[in-house]
Amino acid sequence: RDLTDISLLKCFIHLRYVDLSDNKLQDLSPLNSLTHLLWLKVDGNLLTSACMQELPYLQIISFAHNHIKDIGGITHPRLVNLSLKGNKIQTALGLGHGQLFSLQILELRGNKLESTAGFNLPKLKSLYLAQNTIRSLEGLEGLEQLTTLHLRDNKLETLDGFCSSMKCLQYLNLRNNGISNLQEVEKLQVLPMLQALVLLDNPCSDESSYRLEVLVLLPHLQRLDKELVEEDERADAKQIRQRRQEEEK
Repeated sequence: RDLTDISLLKCFIHLRYVDLSDNKLQDLSPLNSLTHLLWLKVDGNLLTSACMQELPYLQIISFAHNHIKDIGGITHPRLVNLSLKGNKIQTALGLGHGQLFSLQILELRGNKLESTAGFNLPKLKSLYLAQNTIRSLEGLEGLEQLTTLHLRDNKLETLDGFCSSMKCLQYLNLRNNGISNLQEVEKLQVLPMLQALVLLDNPCSDESSYRLEVLVLLPHLQRLDKELVEEDERADAKQIRQRRQEEEK
């Protein structure tokens, strides 16, 4: 509706669900009065900041497709789901600081992140970082409850940065990065619950024995790329692994 001013909303202090998408808003301060707000969607506006006064019951926010560069100042204690996809965010530093202890889902697809440093979010379960320019994995050790991590369409060439404290991670998408050496996959052995891995469109996936070599290194995988691991593949990988272990003795 091309709205630029929402000051009228100050009067509606009991609103719980607000959708202001596809307007021309630059200022959300009138929403500070809506202390009963549970759900807020402000996609497709002209916002340059996600900073708002703390709202005690807010559980879901979507700031998708704005012009946000800085993600500091998001401090809602019951926030469970936060989307910031399609913005201009370069760093996750400033997110959290003990304020977002309820956050479980964070969507940062299509930004300008170069690193994963700054995700100090102990309850986080799903993290979507596809379509950024991430070259290094840092600061992941605090994501102890993370089950899903999307890193598709980034600039990763190595898989340093994963750690054994990520004991719940089950799904990892690394499609279309720059991983050329299959031995990098060995670094994923620190993830005890990893069941599904996507490595399509990396240089290493072009190798003739690609699937078999990944299964030699990660015998507990249930799914590689889009296909379930077959029992005969698992048996072949086990034979190769045993043979190599004997040769090393």
